[in-house]
Amino acid sequence: MPYSSAPLALPRGFRHGFATASYQIEGSVDVDGRGSTVWDDMCHRKNEDGSLKIVDGTDGSIATDSYRRYSEDIALMKSYGANCYRFSIAWARIIPLGGASDPVNPLGIKFYSDLINELLANGIEPLVTLFHWDTPSALQERYKGWLDGEQITRDFVNYARVCFDAFGDRVKCWITLNEPYCESILGHLLGIHAPGRTSNRTQSAVGDSVNEPWIVGHHQILVHAYVSDLYNKRYRHKTIGGRGQISIALNGDWNEPYDQEPATIAAAQRANEAWVAWFADPIYLGRDYPASLRAQLGWRLPQFTAAELDLLKANIPEFYGMNHYTTNLVKPLPEPADPLNYNGNVSLHHAYPDTGKLIGTPSQCSWHFNVPWGFRKLLGWIWNRYHIPIVVTENGYPVTNEHSFSLEKAIDDTERCKFYESYLNEMEKAMLLDGVDVRGYCAWSLLDNFEWAEGYIPRFGCTHIDYKTMKRTPKKSSKVIKEWFAAREAKGTSTSSVIPSSVVNLVKNSNFEVSAEAVIA
Repeated sequence: MPYSSAPLALPRGFRHGFATASYQIEGSVDVDGRGSTVWDDMCHRKNEDGSLKIVDGTDGSIATDSYRRYSEDIALMKSYGANCYRFSIAWARIIPLGGASDPVNPLGIKFYSDLINELLANGIEPLVTLFHWDTPSALQERYKGWLDGEQITRDFVNYARVCFDAFGDRVKCWITLNEPYCESILGHLLGIHAPGRTSNRTQSAVGDSVNEPWIVGHHQILVHAYVSDLYNKRYRHKTIGGRGQISIALNGDWNEPYDQEPATIAAAQRANEAWVAWFADPIYLGRDYPASLRAQLGWRLPQFTAAELDLLKANIPEFYGMNHYTTNLVKPLPEPADPLNYNGNVSLHHAYPDTGKLIGTPSQCSWHFNVPWGFRKLLGWIWNRYHIPIVVTENGYPVTNEHSFSLEKAIDDTERCKFYESYLNEMEKAMLLDGVDVRGYCAWSLLDNFEWAEGYIPRFGCTHIDYKTMKRTPKKSSKVIKEWFAAREAKGTSTSSVIPSSVVNLVKNSNFEVSAEAVIA
């Protein structure tokens, strides 16, 4: 069927909005009892060679000041036509020291309860992520965090239980972990994300890049399974207005063959399996890791027990959380793979072999190019492999040099507008022509924010932040996104049914205050 420019009618209940993460926007790191996190620690350390961990020497201590200004952020989202907001809870705000035997912080509970209530009162559904990389410092110090599977499972499941008890009546959609790939590879192999462990001794005195990332990845999969099991058995039917859902957000580039040689085509498949199926096969199929990954890593890739596979099979999520930004061209590397290789033993390229033309418009980030057709291909690959409805939980673009632009130039973000128009149109083609079941889309990000090791240099926001005054100014891209979804809502059934009116009215007429005693009980 030929693609028409006429918009499709979005299905009833389609979620669309924006995504953020606690450390990247909240600030107030020493306010109201919040504990320290590995990212607070990372920002205040230097590499072993004396260079900065964060390229611009900044940190998230203020960020976009959203701990104090979340009402402004909600008003912005409402003006942008959003019906959902994906945000993360800071574990160290809820349990400052992180552990199952450590005290719960009632002020942390109150903050997120107030945030959720205000979202619902404005007709915006909360999509809540339990973990977006900010492990409490105390747990890293006690037992090396995600490297200790038994202790991190106990502590994280307890933390999740506290959140489900406090917010589960109003939150219908949970994400356990954001991008476990990054915690594993960036945090425990390359060492450029917290906790900064790596075999590269110019960066860190501690770490084992050959083994640790695969152990950390394995533990994250099992933590996801145990938390999902807890939620599915005890909480999913207690949500006001309908049954709750729980899933995970997995990142993935699309990896396209550099040429049409059989070895190159096979390499691209290996890369997609190393990037996506590493986590998705156990979580969404309830089975072992991809055979290609086992072949490359051998004994370094941990084994699942029969009981663990049964646990995964019993808790397959109802939707696939998909973070996607860009596409690579890949070539096979010689065998055997280097012990430090983590991407299916391929090399990544961003220019075509015949012409030398770039694969797409570059961005502020060296890894990120505007390649919309790769989005459609990855949507199809995931749908065909897992056949589970997809919610795009992150997708966005940092305009080159935007951090140095005047306000007038920054908010006229034409390249970001092109990105969203083209990526959303490719998502539409995947739904209309390829039969991919997409149920939601969250743009990254609502605001310019702290972008981890790159500090405040990349700007992904659809809202400009003046970091001196914290003034928020909508960019043109916020209007592009609003109009894209408005045109498709108008064609079909309204998606306002994402939040039942009974829930909105109940929240408007209630305080939903939760005592610390009730949470601890």
